[in-house]
Amino acid sequence: MRFVLAIISFVLAAVMIGAGIAQRTIFAEPDQAVLSTSVSTDSAVTVVDGTALNAYAGNQSLTISGADTIFAAYGRTTDVVAWVGDATHNEIGFDPESMELTDTLVRGTDSEVPDPTGSDLWLNEYSSQQQLALRVSVPSDFSFVVVSDGIEPAAGTVSVAWPLDNATPFSGPLIVGGALALLLGLAFLLWAITHMRKLRGPRRKPLKMPKLPRKPRYKLPRRSIAKPAVGRRAIGRGMVAAPVMLIGALVLSGCTSGPFSAGVATSRPTPSASATTGGAEAAVADPPAITVSQAERIIADVSKVVAAADKAKDPALLATRFAGAALEIRTANYAITTADPTLAALPVIPAGPVKLTLPQRTDTWPRTVFAVIQDDTDDTVPSIALFLEQDDARDPYKVKYAVTLEPSQKIPDVAQADVGADRLLPDNPVLRLTPTEIALAYADILDKDVNSEAYLDFDPQGDSLRTAVGPAYKASVRAALPTTASVTFGSGIGEAEAISLGTNDAGALIAVNLNETTTVAPIEEGAAVNTSGQVKALSGLAVSSKGVVATYGDQLLFYVPPAGSGGKIVLLGYTQGLVKAGEIQ
Repeated sequence: MRFVLAIISFVLAAVMIGAGIAQRTIFAEPDQAVLSTSVSTDSAVTVVDGTALNAYAGNQSLTISGADTIFAAYGRTTDVVAWVGDATHNEIGFDPESMELTDTLVRGTDSEVPDPTGSDLWLNEYSSQQQLALRVSVPSDFSFVVVSDGIEPAAGTVSVAWPLDNATPFSGPLIVGGALALLLGLAFLLWAITHMRKLRGPRRKPLKMPKLPRKPRYKLPRRSIAKPAVGRRAIGRGMVAAPVMLIGALVLSGCTSGPFSAGVATSRPTPSASATTGGAEAAVADPPAITVSQAERIIADVSKVVAAADKAKDPALLATRFAGAALEIRTANYAITTADPTLAALPVIPAGPVKLTLPQRTDTWPRTVFAVIQDDTDDTVPSIALFLEQDDARDPYKVKYAVTLEPSQKIPDVAQADVGADRLLPDNPVLRLTPTEIALAYADILDKDVNSEAYLDFDPQGDSLRTAVGPAYKASVRAALPTTASVTFGSGIGEAEAISLGTNDAGALIAVNLNETTTVAPIEEGAAVNTSGQVKALSGLAVSSKGVVATYGDQLLFYVPPAGSGGKIVLLGYTQGLVKAGEIQ
């Protein structure tokens, strides 16, 4: 019996160890799924669609080759398509029936594209020579754009690989269990050999006993044959072993997925849901224009460009990232500080951190983003609010308004950056006042203060601009002039378009451009007007017998409550500077 147990243990050990090793060798699944295709045309652009990147679940390993210089970037599919525009391009997709990548030529009117490097649409970009290999995790609604130099063919071969779960969790336990069974078999074998040796020794041959006479046979009377037993009594003890063995076999077979054990890895993967269902997830009608990471990268580049432009006083360089009222006032400041370096320059644009990002909720152009920046390393640099706009898919975001925030004011609650806000129309009736009405009403307050009809519509708390250029300031200017000259003040809507983004309470953040004019003219024959400071630097005039007109540009940021709420309009911040100066014509 001991030898039998040893043999059973050895057989069991061989089966378990063999099954464990087999799972890691001959029955092992591949560790990745790979799909590739060769681009058959000489198109300057190749788009790798998100469906191809998500043909299988997991991170994607993208390999692109076939061009001397390879540039690849990814962004939302709608943004990639918009950037490609009317250019002829190859589109790499996925066919769930054949389980292969597809290569489709989409013809357009353009055969070339501009340099995509540094585009604000991309979440990330890569470049390499001859071959580009990268590992990413791109959602199904994002795509890659691949370009060489915008003229030469973009790529020759595109390959995508996904990692597969080929782990064998039961392989180790099987091998360990087999080793234990082997040790147990050896123990049984040693036990059997030791026992057999103990039984060995001198034995005498037993004496033969005399044979006894045979007993006489008697015939028993014939009896009726008994009926077979029925029910549980009919089952003998010898019949118990078979069902027990059968149950054990069924239990073991139910725990296995292969010919040897339950540790065999899962079968080959199936395409992910995004590739086969064609977008079963609910689509967002209007996604936010950009992500937080994009906003941070854009503002960091804006800060870098502005710093270089400020140092060189280069309006052309500044225009690559500034436009509208923000460009006008900073360009004028370059001229002023060039003529008189002792005059103050405008505040710098810090690179970050970005404390607030509010993108417009849209998938079309133009696009708007509101951001608040605070330089934590320098307390002397005030918080700055930016309104940036992107006019076209291939254009960069440009700062339209750069407003210094009032220290005592607080930005109202706005939507999360991954949700975004709607841009409101200029004549939106849900607000207490339209942007044009706000600019003109506030100009009237700067001129008349408490005597203005709009005075009660605005909150005076924390509004330092009223003190800086309000009626008291204007009265001091008049008092300082000689009796031979007069001064008049005026105001009007600036050329920059107002921008409005909604807040959580149905109100809005509104930036408007207001121009204030100061005209000083002689009132006596032979009298002249002397200029000084910024007006002298910008106009180039020291004395004028005709008079001088100075135009100051105001970038104003307001919070406007919804109509009927009873709340007041709050000035959140402003930037003011001289934008024009010259002689009266």
